[in-house]
Amino acid sequence: MTLMSADWRCGSSVDFEVLGQVIHHELKPAGDKERVTEANKEQYLQLVTQWRMTRGIEEQTSAFLDGFNEVVPLEWLKYFDERELELMLCGMQEVDVDDWQRNAIYRHYTRTSKQVVWFWQFVRQMDNEKRARLLQFVTGTCRVPVGGFAELMGSNGPQRFCIEKVGKETWLPRSHTCFNRLDLPPYKSYEQLCEKLNYAIEETEGFGQE
Repeated sequence: MTLMSADWRCGSSVDFEVLGQVIHHELKPAGDKERVTEANKEQYLQLVTQWRMTRGIEEQTSAFLDGFNEVVPLEWLKYFDERELELMLCGMQEVDVDDWQRNAIYRHYTRTSKQVVWFWQFVRQMDNEKRARLLQFVTGTCRVPVGGFAELMGSNGPQRFCIEKVGKETWLPRSHTCFNRLDLPPYKSYEQLCEKLNYAIEETEGFGQE
């Protein structure tokens, strides 16, 4: 960011709106008297960021935590990962496998490829809790949109679930949750596919997802 010859702002302060009322806040003592220039712009940006992300929302954050603590005691959070917490808060809906399969698309596979047939066989033999964990693995959430799998959203808008042929049979499946995509290697047997998928769903948090 480059400032022109004129000063960027009159002072080290911010204006923000609360319930229709504009409130003026100095970011530092006597901030209104300090002009923001090219020389001190980095400090100004740090102060604005700190205010917007922490100090400026302390009251709202505190209220949220008080309410959250009434539902889930905060000390319990250390016992759950984010996927378990989502299931606990949102509950578990029934995953309609027929709808999921009907609205899936494929890359470098077809709906009749043996790995695709095995994948849906694997999904159908799961109980609903395991299906929810699989859904979390490939989409980032255990919840299905109100309109069903046809309404799945990605980072750039509507994005149907996709199975793509990627890698070698020794590789683990990999998910791209921003695109609702599963990279499924060309496994040689149903048993191998089940083993790799089970491991990926339960053990590869972090490096198994993007």
